[in-house]
Amino acid sequence: MATPSEKLADSLDKLKQLQDNGVIAIKADALSRTHRERLLKNGFIEEVHKGWYIAASPQAIKGDSTTWYSSYWGFCAQFLTDRFGQNWCVSPEQSLLLHGGNTTVPPQMIIRSPESNNYKINLPYNTSLFLMRGNLPPIAERNEKEGIRMYSLAASLVRASPITFINYPIDVRTALSLVSDASSILALLLDGGHSTIAGRIAGAFRNNNQGRIAENIIKTMQRAGYDVRESDPFEIKLIISLSGRAHSPYGNRIKLMWQAMRDKVLQHFPAAPGLPTDKKAYLQAVEKIYVTDAYHSLSIEKYKVTPELIERVRKGTWNSKGNEEDRKQRDAMAARGYWDAFQVVEHSIGRILEGKNPGKVADEDHGEWFAALFGPGVTVGLLKPSDLSGYRNHQVYIGRSMHTPLNIEAVRDSMPVLFELLAEENEASVRAVLGHFVFVFIHPYMDGNGRMGRFLMNVMLASGGYLWTVIPVERREEYMQTLEMASVGQDIEPFAKFLGWLVGEGIKGIPVAKI
Repeated sequence: MATPSEKLADSLDKLKQLQDNGVIAIKADALSRTHRERLLKNGFIEEVHKGWYIAASPQAIKGDSTTWYSSYWGFCAQFLTDRFGQNWCVSPEQSLLLHGGNTTVPPQMIIRSPESNNYKINLPYNTSLFLMRGNLPPIAERNEKEGIRMYSLAASLVRASPITFINYPIDVRTALSLVSDASSILALLLDGGHSTIAGRIAGAFRNNNQGRIAENIIKTMQRAGYDVRESDPFEIKLIISLSGRAHSPYGNRIKLMWQAMRDKVLQHFPAAPGLPTDKKAYLQAVEKIYVTDAYHSLSIEKYKVTPELIERVRKGTWNSKGNEEDRKQRDAMAARGYWDAFQVVEHSIGRILEGKNPGKVADEDHGEWFAALFGPGVTVGLLKPSDLSGYRNHQVYIGRSMHTPLNIEAVRDSMPVLFELLAEENEASVRAVLGHFVFVFIHPYMDGNGRMGRFLMNVMLASGGYLWTVIPVERREEYMQTLEMASVGQDIEPFAKFLGWLVGEGIKGIPVAKI
């Protein structure tokens, strides 16, 4: 007779088969009642809507939203396709945000379908779907990306409400920057006789420094007999130049966030002391703070059932609290890696104190910081040597965050832009705050992004002569919440205030973190 551990391993095997087939939204009938109840009891799946489940982690803290947020887009795509087949798409406003690279989990997503009945489906953590009865756009005006059916870029710009340009300027500007010519937009404007919309879109392109497209829209509509009056739907004029050859929205999105956020940082940060004259004393002060600084936060990945886990369960060596020996070894290797990385970071600071451009130093050296951070894990076999090769090759998620980090292609588009912005920025405070924020917004590694972001912050602080600043573990919740506000709501002010206060207290000589 099979033991309880062997029975659970069999159920996990069924769950793994579903995951291997790309199933995120697990319908009740995809598992037998026995397997479903066993997995539910042991915390390996959780119900998110009647008869629908997602994979979960039995080690997750009660109320932890990570599993849901990391599964959200895949769940919605599969759930809606099961219900409506191909006859659904998200609203033009949500489509425009997605084209602009905004994959933040929305509180409510509006779905159009001729088969719907105007009703709301409540989902976990105050999220919901509103299934609106309505005709779909023509096939030529639709796109699909990772299972999400949406309006095409041109159609979403034409169909989105005017308030979208005011409420989501970064997303809309990023989407506009992906348009290389007006032909697809003009086809919709001309066929629909949309003279008012044409004026608004032309004004948006002109504000976005895409005057050639704006002129093309105005002149073509006028030649067709329409009276078009250009109007600017944005509240602020764009003062930076965006790439017109971008293959993805993310590089331009990072530039737009930087422009929108830098003034807020300057408002809440003390003036930079300037590079120290006694460089040796500065580096000695950095060395002294190492023990206090050696804390880290963890990024939580999307939970997956692995063959190793199944075998551990089968042999009865798994428990819901995790393996104590594994945890101790990981903690020890993390501590050793932090020490190794700290010394490499200290060397980078020394280069900056000698007058090197801080953005270029960070660009050249950050790979070495990461390799040092996780090198000990490779040495003892916790990690593979290939884990030190560079930026991640898989999607990663942040614990309890509605922000979905950039996909792997976007990481490679965005990281060079981040270092260009750091190299060109004149203010050390902006380099420190936005460098940290944008780094963790991108989340370029599978693990260690928080530690790397804080290393980057302190290297940029050193470029202005600020002292090394420790983020106290006692204020971790505030730290994470302000980062979340910046990532999800594009509101950098709370994060800038938080870091500005910490740095200011350091300048006064007031300790804000203790062991």
